[in-house]
Amino acid sequence: MARRLRFNGTGSDVGGCPAVHEDLDSGEVIVHGPPLADAEDVAQLQRLGEGEVAVVVPRELLVDWAPKERTRQVRTIDLDEFGSLFGKFEHTAWRLETRRRYASDEASDRWDRFIETGSVVEDWPEGSPAKAFRDTIRAQTAQGKRVERVRIVDQPATTGQRYLLDGARWNIATGEDIRNMWRADADRLKLPAEDFWLFDSRLIALLRFDDDDQLTHVDLITEPAEVVRCAMIRDAAWHHAVPWQQFTAEMHKDA
Repeated sequence: MARRLRFNGTGSDVGGCPAVHEDLDSGEVIVHGPPLADAEDVAQLQRLGEGEVAVVVPRELLVDWAPKERTRQVRTIDLDEFGSLFGKFEHTAWRLETRRRYASDEASDRWDRFIETGSVVEDWPEGSPAKAFRDTIRAQTAQGKRVERVRIVDQPATTGQRYLLDGARWNIATGEDIRNMWRADADRLKLPAEDFWLFDSRLIALLRFDDDDQLTHVDLITEPAEVVRCAMIRDAAWHHAVPWQQFTAEMHKDA
């Protein structure tokens, strides 16, 4: 069975080599780079086995990109504490949404009306969690803070994705900036299947779902290499994603 490898990072500005990958199941680290080719250099190596090849990597590559622990150091929080993060961030909150379905979207009359009419109406009642979230985002963006999302969309879009596409205009009305990307493009860019928020380029909130697509808890991660990795994902996704209005207009034209 093939390994599940995750690209951690590279020490090269151009060619992508040398680089570090991590086995998501075993935790093993794979490093590749230019081989140590000089015979006199190779002769100095101890315990180099038959079939093994020595590679040369800069020290900074291992310092910056090799995992510091066997497992990522996380702090698991419940959904109430997760919600409080949106009132605390200082500059930016950025989200990658990769799933085909979010069960929480379907637990409201809003979803039922969308299934009936194909349109999302923003009518969250006072005191509801969704209304409180919208009010928080509106207050934060009014201060000049940025709240941004990239949402991955299948071809054809799932029902849950169509719901989010139609309802995005209400998020945008509160000050969010939402962009979309076809899954084929996300796969081409090798974007991960993770769902996460990145706050202030220093704190990752990794969203955890059960088999029924319910959000159960959130893992907070501050390990520098992980934060940089997510920041690189953000930069690539944000650069290639299409603003919501343009994306939906092209979808409707193609339909």
